[in-house]
Amino acid sequence: MGEEAFAYDASRIKVLEGRHAIRKRPGMYVGSTGERGLRQTVFDLADRAVNEVLTGSATRLGITFLSDGGVRVDDDGPGVPVEAAGHTGGPGLETLLTQPFTGPDTSGRHGLTSGLVGVGPCVTNALSSRLTAEVRRDGTRWVQEYAHGAALTPPAAVGPASGSGTTFTFRPDADIFETTEFVFGVFVERFRELAFLYRDLDVSLTDERTPGEPRSVRFRFPDGVREFVAFLDAEAETARTAGTAGPAGTAVDPDVIAFERDTPEATVDVALRWSDSHEERVRGFANGVPTLEGSTHLLGFRDGLAAAVHAYARERRLLTAADPGPSADRIARGLTAVVSVKLDRPEFLGATRGTLGNPAARPCVAETVRDHLGVWFAEQPERAGALVGRLL
Repeated sequence: MGEEAFAYDASRIKVLEGRHAIRKRPGMYVGSTGERGLRQTVFDLADRAVNEVLTGSATRLGITFLSDGGVRVDDDGPGVPVEAAGHTGGPGLETLLTQPFTGPDTSGRHGLTSGLVGVGPCVTNALSSRLTAEVRRDGTRWVQEYAHGAALTPPAAVGPASGSGTTFTFRPDADIFETTEFVFGVFVERFRELAFLYRDLDVSLTDERTPGEPRSVRFRFPDGVREFVAFLDAEAETARTAGTAGPAGTAVDPDVIAFERDTPEATVDVALRWSDSHEERVRGFANGVPTLEGSTHLLGFRDGLAAAVHAYARERRLLTAADPGPSADRIARGLTAVVSVKLDRPEFLGATRGTLGNPAARPCVAETVRDHLGVWFAEQPERAGALVGRLL
């Protein structure tokens, strides 16, 4: 081979930006071109609306799977600013849908970002064959059409608006994704989780794809993770009754123990209840993202449980100073719990963001659990004695 074959300089480098980069390597932005990546397109649009609810700008979020294969995501917020109208107060509609990493900062503990890299709604737009944006703001309804992430026309005022809000309707690009069939149950499970974790969230999901049999659910849980634990126990009992799981167990104490604490390191939100089952059901979340065993906040939860139980048992002389006490695994047997932390700068390990790595989360959660469970033990001596006696 001659020297020309090996020649390589800056002229041979091709730089891809915006929608072109997203369409060239979609897996980098949504995880895959399969069903997992497909559902991420909905989450990337819905996160914006969820954050408007969390900040008090909106009161509800609606997601509808349309009969033609498209998806509609709408909210009743103030409406995305429209450049053509001279609106200010954040990135405009075209900027939001065409430029990565735009929009309000949702990296802190009070925001939600379900995307892999936090690029924003422009990912969904770039991976859609068509997307229609509708903004209702200041009494005017604005509409803009996109194809493959590119604007077909400028935003146009098409008439008066009733109320305010933003609606995005899109069809995933069949040339990008291996499947364009959304699984409704996956979204039901995920947004039910979010409604438990963020008690102000009001979300509705509708599936219009089956003629004559539309399905619709609505989630809002003012009691937050306390209701989440009750739901998990009821779900286990339903599975036991149906014969698809082992014994769910009878609650050792009927009440769900729940507490929340704001600390400089994190907001810690915990609910738990023991049953006489041998199964452990502990769910962990960090800034709304489901986390795996081994995450620092889940390790801290187990540390706090053991510390509270050991302290109570020794104070009541159920354990001597020489006794090692039950292990964390033994204490967690029969336990249903939800451990949710919200951090200013969450550090997830691995490409799938499944494990929280913040070192400070472990002692923070441990102290919170130890203190609050210790208070419950002191205020409920008879119930605490029965519970700890069983654990021992």
